[in-house]
Amino acid sequence: MTTGTLYVVATPIGNLEDLSIRAARILREVDVIACEDTRHTRLLLQRYGITTPMVSYHEHNEPARAQELLRRLETGESAALVSDAGTPVLSDPGFSLVRQAIAGGIPVVPLPGPSAITAALSVAGLPTDRFVFLGFLPRKAGERRRALEEVASIPWTLVLFETPHRIAQALRDLHTILGDRQVAVMRELTKKFEEVVRGTVSQVADRMQQTPPRGELTLVVAGAEAVRGGEAASVPVGEPAAHLRALVSSGTPVKEAIRQVAQAHQLRRRAVYEMALVLQGKRRRGK
Repeated sequence: MTTGTLYVVATPIGNLEDLSIRAARILREVDVIACEDTRHTRLLLQRYGITTPMVSYHEHNEPARAQELLRRLETGESAALVSDAGTPVLSDPGFSLVRQAIAGGIPVVPLPGPSAITAALSVAGLPTDRFVFLGFLPRKAGERRRALEEVASIPWTLVLFETPHRIAQALRDLHTILGDRQVAVMRELTKKFEEVVRGTVSQVADRMQQTPPRGELTLVVAGAEAVRGGEAASVPVGEPAAHLRALVSSGTPVKEAIRQVAQAHQLRRRAVYEMALVLQGKRRRGK
């Protein structure tokens, strides 16, 4: 028996006119559309006169719904996987379904299109030859800072999502862990009130404090200064590094300084130890 095909379909991130002609055709032709929120996707389908049946597919019903969809695909039906906005699987449900379909020999076909990640990168004004996508930062402060520590020395542009009620804390942690780098914050991309705020982390944080944003945010952050010509890049910046330098300069033993900085900034000692090596010129940043 010939299996059906699972189509991974990118949908508009705001402006409904961004749905591709091919995507509209596939959404009409498949037997079922799996979507995060049927109420949300219905608005898109109505805009294009598409009447294909929908089923919900979200993080809370993903295991059971994936099995149901796989059974339908195995019998020859075809399905389209969509998210509420943008490209499915990227910080959205769908990875489990895609992986199981591949394992079962079911064709998985991408229909490329809108993505907040690439849209933000294209207008951020920061290097795009290499970038790292972080998704949403952890909600808890300690976990969020540890996540930022892990990418602090990466010389590539960083892309991440954030919510309006957490943007102030996120920018504060970005400044503390990564330093006052260049950043571009986008909100309401492709919508009527689309806005891009560019500047240093501190400048953008001040702007966000004066005018609290609404809607989901996409941040594009400059990477760490890369090592060029075999020479060490500049030493770490930000509050932890300044604190560490001040303690060592005042005569505090390095081991004790590391302990104090780790405790004061809720960082892992290993991260502060690496910072100390760079400050002492014993290690190149980014290595």
